[in-house]
Amino acid sequence: QLTKKLDLRGNSFSVIPAGAFLATPYLTHLDLQHCKVERLEEGAFRGLGRLVYLNLASNSIAFLYQESLDGLSSLQQLILEGNRIEEIQPGAFGHLGSLTVLDLRANALVYLPDMVFQGLQVLRWLRLSHNTLHVLGSEAFAALPALRRLSLDHNELQALPGEALARLDGATRLDLGHNPITYVAEEALAMASLRHLFLDHASLQDVAPDAFARSPQLRMLDLRENQLQGLPPLAGAGGLARVSLHGNPLLCSCLLRPFRNWLARARVQAEGACAAPPALRGRPLDSLKPPEMRCSRLRPPPSPTTSSERSRASGNRQCPRGCICSPAFHHGSCENRDLQEIPRDFPGDTRLLDLRRNTFRTVPPDAFPGLKELVSLHLQSCGIRALQPGALQGLESLVYLYLTDNHLSTLAAAAFEGAPQLAYLDLDRNAFTRVPAGAFQLLPNLISLHLQHNAIRELAEGDLAGARGLRWLYLTRNAIRHIAPAALAPAKMLEKLQLEGNHLVEVPTAALRGLSALSELKLSRNPIKHIGDGVFLPVASSLQHLYLDNMGLEQISPHAFAGLGPKIRSLYLENNKMSNIPNMSNFTGLEILNLQDIPFHCDCQLLPLHRWINKLNLRVGATCGSPAEARGLKVKLSTTFQTCPAWGRGETVEANPEKTTAASKPSKKKRSGKSPSRGFNKSRA
Repeated sequence: QLTKKLDLRGNSFSVIPAGAFLATPYLTHLDLQHCKVERLEEGAFRGLGRLVYLNLASNSIAFLYQESLDGLSSLQQLILEGNRIEEIQPGAFGHLGSLTVLDLRANALVYLPDMVFQGLQVLRWLRLSHNTLHVLGSEAFAALPALRRLSLDHNELQALPGEALARLDGATRLDLGHNPITYVAEEALAMASLRHLFLDHASLQDVAPDAFARSPQLRMLDLRENQLQGLPPLAGAGGLARVSLHGNPLLCSCLLRPFRNWLARARVQAEGACAAPPALRGRPLDSLKPPEMRCSRLRPPPSPTTSSERSRASGNRQCPRGCICSPAFHHGSCENRDLQEIPRDFPGDTRLLDLRRNTFRTVPPDAFPGLKELVSLHLQSCGIRALQPGALQGLESLVYLYLTDNHLSTLAAAAFEGAPQLAYLDLDRNAFTRVPAGAFQLLPNLISLHLQHNAIRELAEGDLAGARGLRWLYLTRNAIRHIAPAALAPAKMLEKLQLEGNHLVEVPTAALRGLSALSELKLSRNPIKHIGDGVFLPVASSLQHLYLDNMGLEQISPHAFAGLGPKIRSLYLENNKMSNIPNMSNFTGLEILNLQDIPFHCDCQLLPLHRWINKLNLRVGATCGSPAEARGLKVKLSTTFQTCPAWGRGETVEANPEKTTAASKPSKKKRSGKSPSRGFNKSRA
């Protein structure tokens, strides 16, 4: 009860239930990294009023609801990096009044609604890097008065989100690098305290002269690795001290003289070099003299014109009877109203529409008229059997569509006509017996596809036609026995493939060919008894997380992991039946290795594994299953290896997984420098 720091990394919890930590009310630090957590139940952390640090990184959390983090009134750091959070409901952080650091890096966020961070009154650093953000509500960052640093780099922002950023009066550092931003418009950035702005590795072609006129404290501007051929004098940026332009194709002609003269007058240090004309190529900007910058036939490309702002629906605040419409959040909700038809006449600026737990049966054509700004549509548990052609017509901003827990068994491509921005499609827990072939032809921006807990029996060629941008494919808990060699070919950008709990009897090696970006492969709970040599070679250059647990696996061939190595960060092998594993001494990047509930035969053949585990700074959970005198002992601590002839000498022992006994003797044959051919049998000692 008096425990203050609790480290639970590398376990398998799936769900954190309500009141899970009521027995440890004095906790200040809780680490739940790599625990396969998928859901935080409401009230999961109630009773932890003293907790200041919570790490939930590298799990599978997809949603944050309003009560998910209730009870953490003293929390100062919340780490949610590396989950698959797609959407955050406003109010999810409302109970975290002491939070100073919120880390949401490497999730699946596309959209931030208004007031999503409400309640974070003392937050100082918000980390949103490595998501796929391209829609930010104008009030997304409202109510963050203490924020000093905002990280939005490595997203999909196509324009500088000036309206949302204008709410951050106190922020001093803004990271926007690695976004496809092409132009910074007039007075685009109004941040009164901003001192450091990073716009590196974007797609910038032009910057307006007064782009930063409303950010008077700006001192450092990083524009490295863009497509700028020049810059105008940056009027209004009177406090600027340094501009970095390395990696831009700068044209040092007379057209750049005004900028060069402004640098000299304002005493601004400029870093960068000329790319043209040939006579000045490679010359540092600060070494140029105006007479050298002559006019030529070369001209910079015309500045991109700023796109006109989308006209917004004004003041029309109608709301269907029995529903709730929130003007402040642009939300509409008719949840659990026993409706049999989809209501109409929601305000035109509605962005999130929650229609869960009704009985619609079908979604007819043009079911959502006038909702051009709708981003997120929730239709879970509505008894839907058909999504008719044209059902989503006019939803040109729709990013999220949730159809979980319905009765859909087929889909036509025409059902998605009119919703070209759809990126997240959740079809879990429906009645599909096969992937609806060709249904994704009209969804070029589809990133995430959920088809878990259906009855799909195979993946056939053509099933994913058109899904060329797909990154995450979730097929857990189906009945898949076969995956055609070309079934995944259209999804060349696939990063995550989850096949847990299906009926596969072998690793689908042929289907993995061409998936050069695949970083996570989950094959847990498939009846695969044997893993042959080289089965992961097609994805060896990219794979980082491999799940082979709970399969009843009896044998792993000596070269099953050929090609894999330092890139592997986590490997799950727990709860299988083999007694030895292949040599993994080149897996030098491991952060998680789970070897629990494997009946290792702890004789001299396992000595190299014993030595390797002792060198790892990881808890792997490996225990001996035999011989009888070692049963139940940790492989890492077992003394049975001290009787081995090679004990203390670092000799290599030849392992034979097919014939491993307690009386095995090391080979007397002199070793060559080559790796042995069987088992985990090359010691690093």
